[in-house]
Amino acid sequence: MAEAAAPGVREEAVFAPRPRLVEGVRAYGLIVSMWLRSTMAYRASFLMTAVGNFTATAFDFVTIMLMFAHVDALGGYSLQEIALLYGASGTAFGLADLLMGSMDRLGRRVRDGTLDTLLVRPVPVLAQVAADRFALRRLGRITQGVLVLGYGLVASDIDWTVARAVVLPLMLLSGAVIFGAVFVAGGAFQFVAQDASQVQNSFTYGGNTLLQYPPTIFAKDLVRGVTFVVPLAFVNWLPALYVLGRELPLGLPSWVAFLPPVVAGGGAAGAGLAWRAGLRSYRSTGS
Repeated sequence: MAEAAAPGVREEAVFAPRPRLVEGVRAYGLIVSMWLRSTMAYRASFLMTAVGNFTATAFDFVTIMLMFAHVDALGGYSLQEIALLYGASGTAFGLADLLMGSMDRLGRRVRDGTLDTLLVRPVPVLAQVAADRFALRRLGRITQGVLVLGYGLVASDIDWTVARAVVLPLMLLSGAVIFGAVFVAGGAFQFVAQDASQVQNSFTYGGNTLLQYPPTIFAKDLVRGVTFVVPLAFVNWLPALYVLGRELPLGLPSWVAFLPPVVAGGGAAGAGLAWRAGLRSYRSTGS
């Protein structure tokens, strides 16, 4: 009887597999819910850390406001316009950091061999790494970004059209996916470099800081690099300048502002390939 049941089990597994993506999302949600329950067990601590996260990130925009106490414009942009750039970048990055920010711990796991414990579990490794120590306190960064973005949208003189209204949510969602792809690609690089979290942070946290300011204050070679090499410009520069009615950098046509979803999809696919290549190259610590 046992021998007769075994083929049926194998046949069911072959003909009714669970899609890998669905399995990963489900596993991610279960791990996140575990960390959320752990966080909510100490609500006062969570509230204090979230407020601290909000306050720490708010100082970045306070610095920009202090600049405008001495100048009327920065690179030809007003405070309200820079607030829109800042808020769009901060919100998109905050979402990616909330969902994928744990990727920078991967190098440590590769060095000490604790990644092996994730490999033996029947759960996609990427879902486990991304959800590891899910930090709800990062909502403070998102809240701060949304508030500054709201100020920029209300205070800026924007000639609203249907196209500009559509670009705005696409910019935020696509920007989060682009930053998320950079997080995953940086994690894949750590399979090789093992101690490259700071390199990854230079593209994630550093990229967020870069995008808070208008492209006119940077050298054209740098603007080309973040447009055509590491396409961070599609996070906020190109779509936000379209919303503001500003000329796009490098003489790009206005329709480029509608490409962030395409760039986000391509970036996610490329990061997925890099992740699989990095995971296949992992050989443990040998201990």
